[in-house]
Amino acid sequence: MCLKSGELSESGCIHSDVLIAGGGPAGMMAAIGARHAARLDGCPDDRFVVTLLERNPRAGVKIRISGGGKCNVTHEGSVGELLSKGFRRKGEQRFLRRALHAFSNRDLAELLLKRGVGTAARDDGKVFPVSERSEDVLAALEEELRDANVSVVTGERVLRAETAGGGFVVYTAGRVYCAKTFVLATGGLSWSRTGTTGDGLGIAGALGHRIVPPSPALAPVFLKPPPSPSLAGISLRDVVLVIRDSKHSFSRRGDLLFTHKGISGPACLSISRDAAGITCGEGAEAGVDFFPGETVESLDSQLIASASTHGGQLVKTFLRHKTPVPLALVHEVLRRSGIAADQRWGELKKTARRSLLQTLKFFRIGELEAIPLDAGEVSAGGISLDETDSKTMESRIRKGLFFCGEILDYAAEIGGFNLQAAFSTGWLAGLNCYPVQE
Repeated sequence: MCLKSGELSESGCIHSDVLIAGGGPAGMMAAIGARHAARLDGCPDDRFVVTLLERNPRAGVKIRISGGGKCNVTHEGSVGELLSKGFRRKGEQRFLRRALHAFSNRDLAELLLKRGVGTAARDDGKVFPVSERSEDVLAALEEELRDANVSVVTGERVLRAETAGGGFVVYTAGRVYCAKTFVLATGGLSWSRTGTTGDGLGIAGALGHRIVPPSPALAPVFLKPPPSPSLAGISLRDVVLVIRDSKHSFSRRGDLLFTHKGISGPACLSISRDAAGITCGEGAEAGVDFFPGETVESLDSQLIASASTHGGQLVKTFLRHKTPVPLALVHEVLRRSGIAADQRWGELKKTARRSLLQTLKFFRIGELEAIPLDAGEVSAGGISLDETDSKTMESRIRKGLFFCGEILDYAAEIGGFNLQAAFSTGWLAGLNCYPVQE
């Protein structure tokens, strides 16, 4: 017979049937999913104990700060669209397909609506709570946990875990827990101030799992020299960001933002995972293509046409009004192209025009100094997907051990995909925690 939550077994452990480490979106959903599966089978709550351990004073810290406090909970579209838009690597798409079907963006919207939190999609497909308050999303999940009779223990950091007697013994700073099933949902290595300091990766490694080294994803890029202070806060709309060295070249199309230390914005966050593989400080550079929809030849034709039609117009006037180059960069574009500020189209020589063309197609913004892991919204790397069953989220190495969320080796694009993957993998892990094998 199962012991009630908080009771001690003969060994002195606090007993649970399912013990979950990590109270983020994945961990909370795993707890909710486990109770859901037990109730579907007619198992009374006091016969199936679900305990959630969270190191912070309150669960869901990342939910509270996501999307600048507005919480981009998911992305609209079918499961196929979420996979193709949100995950660039085919292996990640294959791994996450079952989880996203098990708990889709529609299922998430229905769960939140049941708790009075309506959601709506923006033009770019990002889905937010109508209130634009992340606190409402977190409160809805906390209500679900209460109704699921989950024992939530906060301020409890998991330090290590061992296998014993067909189950697990889990140690925190002051307590020992025992459980038949153990779920690791402690996240990766991004935003350490929220508690994601890689604890679960060390625990999984000690239990025999291969850990893919964590790397930045959805992270800003620091440049040297840093952008001029006058550029901080300046946005470039619909450009192509290129990061390259002598062996690699990566590009992303989207908006870009200059910061005091380098760049950020959607294009930068998207490219950061690939660019993290480039060795910073060894010739790696970042540049911008201001005309991503034009080839060198077609853009050159446009410049020739402008020279022919508007011979008396200053080149800088053209740059200010007919190109996506922001005003703050117009003079720098001219300088790099070797064109005077008072140069008119009709007097522009072919060599100068070609120089301008090259500058507009690759405007160097600096050398890579760093892509900080801790500054990323998520981290790549983690527990190898090959060692996790995508149908259940159970370890292929340790029976009764489950993984969900950012602790796994996947990372999505910006737009709510990472949160959805956390909810989905958490739900699937929770469903498969029951029945617990005797």
